Amino acid sequence: MVIGASAALLLTLSGIVYVLFFWPRPVDTTEARVWQGRGNQVDYCDIQTLDGGGLNASEIPKAYTPGCNFDVLPMPILANCREPLSEGLADMRGLWRGITGRIGHLERIEQCGNRFVITVAGLIHDFRADGTLANGARDVNSNGCTNLASAIRSDKSGALQFRPFNLFNAVERRLEDDHLIFTYIDGIETRMERICRYPDSDEKRQNKS
Repeated sequence: MVIGASAALLLTLSGIVYVLFFWPRPVDTTEARVWQGRGNQVDYCDIQTLDGGGLNASEIPKAYTPGCNFDVLPMPILANCREPLSEGLADMRGLWRGITGRIGHLERIEQCGNRFVITVAGLIHDFRADGTLANGARDVNSNGCTNLASAIRSDKSGALQFRPFNLFNAVERRLEDDHLIFTYIDGIETRMERICRYPDSDEKRQNKS
């Protein structure tokens, strides 16, 4: 009995080590145009109208973090998407800055259809909020450059929940009045305000995502 439990634990730990450090990365399908500008020069209060008059979410290739992080903020991934938001999804689009909790935390959120792209702390999270790993965020952790796959779902209140390997809720984002509330796995809640542009010195901030 003890031997069997030990073997199962060893197998589980071996699987975790493989996934974190040796799991092959997916082919990078990020469009070249994303790196042909400077995303910190965009006015993020100029939010596009999702009237169906342009590309839909499936017509824009999925974007990935290059290597373990980036130094130059990419241009918006979903800039040409005009697919209306899927029913039940809160509109979180814009540039947000932490005013409580992780003060100064910055993240850019793009949306169309049921697709989100959250660019934060040198990482690109590109996913569908359908609760599946297949369409979830295939990411790296900039601390150690380890692999991570998350399923993302929206609950009945509109809160967006990140679930590593679809096992548990680790990160949540929700709208509250005019603020975005970001709760990390460590329990720290950050209230964020909407801003139009990145601060001059903050093209990339080293905050948790």
